[in-house]
Amino acid sequence: MTTDIRTPVPTVYGDFGKKYQALWKSQIEALQAKLGSAIQEVRWPGAYPTDVPIIYVVSSSILSVLQELKEGVENNYDFLSDLTATDEEIEPRFEVIYNLASVASGSRIRVKVRLREGDEIPSATGLWTGANWAEREVWDMFGIKFSGHPDLRRILMDERWEGHPLRKDYPLRGYQIFPDTQPIHVELLKD
Repeated sequence: MTTDIRTPVPTVYGDFGKKYQALWKSQIEALQAKLGSAIQEVRWPGAYPTDVPIIYVVSSSILSVLQELKEGVENNYDFLSDLTATDEEIEPRFEVIYNLASVASGSRIRVKVRLREGDEIPSATGLWTGANWAEREVWDMFGIKFSGHPDLRRILMDERWEGHPLRKDYPLRGYQIFPDTQPIHVELLKD
């Protein structure tokens, strides 16, 4: 028996598609009614290989959409469970991905923004302080800048590292050897 990603897999939590379909529909309709020009596309489970709806958003409106999902819809998405990115190798090259969850209902939703090389996206640290380190990681690994970020600097790689290792054009053997340790920044050390 072969199964593809569109085939629901029973779990102890039930089938997300059946359980949250009506909620997702009402939430996305309310979002489109309020911020319609900000929404580029919605991909639904079943029609696409995804387990939750994916909302593609214009980058300049990302904070409005995230705030509306956090505070303005029924069963708010009050938890930013993940923030990451992908390099698609086509234009627009990058997708920044926000995975949101509702603590109250257990529902999840995904928001994506397509960006071209060199585009910036507003920081979500004002909505979720936990976005701080995730945005630093995306900048470090992909080179995507978050405007308004309080401290956008490398978090995983040595600060002397050149390039961004998760870009698909980064050399597979792009080793960089440093003969000494990374300098200590005393101003960053706190009591």
